Order: sequence, then structure tokens, then C-alpha cells
Amino acid sequence: MILTVTLNPLLERRFIYDKVSYGSENRSGASILGAGGKGINVSRQLNNLKVQNNALIFLGGNNGRLLKDVLYEDKISFTHVRTESETRECAIIFEQEKNSLSTFFGPNANITKSEVDEFKHKLDKTIQNCQIAVFSGSSPCEETNSIIPFGIELANKYDKISICDTYGKHLSSCIDSEPTILHNNFSELEKSLGISLSSEKKVLNFIDDLYKKGIKQIYLTNGKKPSYALTFGFKYKIESPDINLVDATGSGDSFVAGIAYGLHNSLVFEETVKIAAALGAANAGTLETSNIKLSDIKEYRNKIRIFPIGKKMKTLDVTPH
Repeated sequence: MILTVTLNPLLERRFIYDKVSYGSENRSGASILGAGGKGINVSRQLNNLKVQNNALIFLGGNNGRLLKDVLYEDKISFTHVRTESETRECAIIFEQEKNSLSTFFGPNANITKSEVDEFKHKLDKTIQNCQIAVFSGSSPCEETNSIIPFGIELANKYDKISICDTYGKHLSSCIDSEPTILHNNFSELEKSLGISLSSEKKVLNFIDDLYKKGIKQIYLTNGKKPSYALTFGFKYKIESPDINLVDATGSGDSFVAGIAYGLHNSLVFEETVKIAAALGAANAGTLETSNIKLSDIKEYRNKIRIFPIGKKMKTLDVTPH
């Protein structure tokens, strides 16, 4: 079983119009409630990959009740800690005529120390019964910044694989906790750590620094541009095919789900990377978020190119244990 952890879940209110007239009323658009947050997206994608998983999340207020209903409807298994603060929400406006999407986020939840303590207690219990723990998304407030480093340390204690995909000022602490695997995109890393990844040399040096800290696999993605990966000291550049971009939201989460899928099924590194990159590309070509089936990625998977950088690996079966 795979555990996903989302500290900042999101109730999405999607409004779809043929044409949007800004500054005036817009009527007769379709309205859809959705469940968001990076770890929840990973869980949804894992469901489509037929991998058993459970999401650990915070829920509070009326938005939390609505989000709970959406999770049930989406058949996403979850465990939650109730908060006094309202779960955050967003409005997503999609204009079909221009293929244009705008997102408006509400405030983050304000989580209390006692709620954080309860979350950590449940995390300690649930992580013991999983194979892989995926820590995804932002931290909503100062009190929750300690949760992901705590969870990574628990994973190490119980000999579980941890995948870290977070950002913000707590990222340094998460890295220092030595997750098994780190995924992030260039922009989030640069903003969170105050670094520059403007050249391949800087990217490779950064990857080397992470590996020296004890992180066994690293995946750095950069939208349409090449991605970079490291597995046990061997570095790779990954090129994905051009796509007709609709909405890239959740592409990184689909990528992470692909990595977890490969680990869960003991696939070799190259096969895992191709599945992960294809899931990310396919997701960017649809309005839905992290809702891709394996049957949808064949055309993308065959176009993924992986190039070794420096020393070459004799075998690619390097699943971390």
C-alpha cells in the first residue's frame, strides 16, 4: 500500500464557459466540484494505475465536508484530521474558445499545534503499514512545517521508501531529513532554496549535492524543457514529446505517481522514468487533473528519450530498498 500525505488539500470549484467576458456577468457555464492538493492528485493517479493507496489529509469547515464528499465520489481512500480552520478552496475558470484557464486561490487553513500533533500521531500509525510514503504539496502554515521532515524520519526509522515533493521554506529541513527520493520542479526549487538552475552545469552540481546528502534518487522537471534524474550516482537527461497544452496542473503529481508505480511493481529505472514522464505529458494535454490511465500514455511513452550523462550504468534495476 502507498500512503500519500497532503497538508494543504483543496476544494476546487471549476467553472467552464464557451467564452468569458471579464468585467461583466457570465452565465450558463458548467460547474464542477473537484478534489485538489498534490498528494490527493497522486492518490487519484494511483487509483487509475490500479495501485492501492490511502491519503492522509486535514479537513475542516464546510469546505472540508464538501471535499470529503468529492473524495468519496472519486473513490479516493483517505484518513483525516479535523481542523477548526476552513479547508482552502479555489475557483478555476476555463474558457473553451481561447483554451484559457485562470485559477483564484482562497486563504490557507490555519492549523493548530494540537491538530499537528494528532496528524503526526496518525502518520506514525499509517506509515508503518505502507510500502511507500509520498509527501506532496505545500505546508499551509508555520505549525505544519515540521510534519514532512518528521514523516521522512519515520519512514527511515521503519525502513520505508519516502518520496518528497514539496516546496517552501521548510524544504531545506525536508532535504536534511534524507528522503529516499526527491522530486521537484526548477521554479519551486529556485524560489524555495534561493538557488539558480539556469544552466545544465548548475543543475548537475545541485543534483550531486543532493546525492551527497543521502538522497538515492532525484527527479527535477522543468515543463517542456528537459528533465534531469539521478539514481545511485548515475545521472540522466530526459526529453518528453511536444504536446498540445491544455492544463499542466497535476503533471508533476502524475509523474510522482508514475515513480511510485514503478517502485511498487519493481520496474527497472528506465521503464519507470518513461511511464512517469508519459503520465506527466498526457496529463498536461487534458483539462482533468491526474486522471490518466496506462492505456492513455502509449503514444507519449514511445517518444520519451533518456540520455546518460557521464558514467553509464551496466544495469538499470536499481529499485531503492
